[in-house]
Amino acid sequence: MPRSATRASSAKNKRGSPAVEPSGTVSALERGIAVLRCFREDVRVLSNAELASMTGIPKPTVTRLATTLVSLGLMKQEPETERFSLAAGVVSLAQAFLGGVDTRSIARPHMLALANDTEGSVYLAIRDHLHIVLIETASPQSALLLARLRVGSRFSVASSALGRAYLSAMTDQYEKDRLLQSVRQDCGEAEWTRLEKGLERSQRDARTHGYCLSLGEFHRDINSVAVPLIVPGGEIMALNCGGPAFSFTEKRLRNEVAPRLIATAQAIARDTGGRVPLPDKLLKVS
Repeated sequence: MPRSATRASSAKNKRGSPAVEPSGTVSALERGIAVLRCFREDVRVLSNAELASMTGIPKPTVTRLATTLVSLGLMKQEPETERFSLAAGVVSLAQAFLGGVDTRSIARPHMLALANDTEGSVYLAIRDHLHIVLIETASPQSALLLARLRVGSRFSVASSALGRAYLSAMTDQYEKDRLLQSVRQDCGEAEWTRLEKGLERSQRDARTHGYCLSLGEFHRDINSVAVPLIVPGGEIMALNCGGPAFSFTEKRLRNEVAPRLIATAQAIARDTGGRVPLPDKLLKVS
């Protein structure tokens, strides 16, 4: 039997998928997708050998495929163990599929209602590397001065209530520690020292109360509170409400604004099929 025929007849992977591709398909692309499909919710990190075993693809080929997928931002490699996991690039692909669930348009009426109710600025944001980026904003109709922040505005994860809420929803402690280390390096030691206590406080608040505060740390005259929102597909967003420190005092944020913000986030979650990660005691109440 010719060598090529032998390879084709024997190269079935351990999932039972034939290595011989149908006419008109691209073998390299199929193999790359096979590598990506090895990862599941309960299998998040895999070695090169494990990927080769699960796909039936030779290890040298798996190495080349993985290197390509890492360069495209679809996979990442842990520097300590050299094991692989999915990267943020796969989220954008999933978002294209989930685009029918337009979180921004669904969230906007809820955000406007909260802005008018509290007379504060309300923002919805996602993370981009070390920064938080606004994707929707709402201001109260009674506002004399429009908020300076607009869709596309970006600021540090560490100083903002939005960034702190995002951090509180991260469940992978390894990834969270790596992000915080990068944020610390980006801030510099002096700025990190200024922010560290408030950052730690915000994570305690998240575990106990379900929200995070920023009290003059993003801007000395601005106080705000934020909660995380998990949308379909698993992406973490953050929703906040705040305004001038003289009006949005810590006491008012905790006692009045935070409960309304949580209720708003839960309403958005119900309308989008998402969820708001809250402490167990609050989940029982809600």
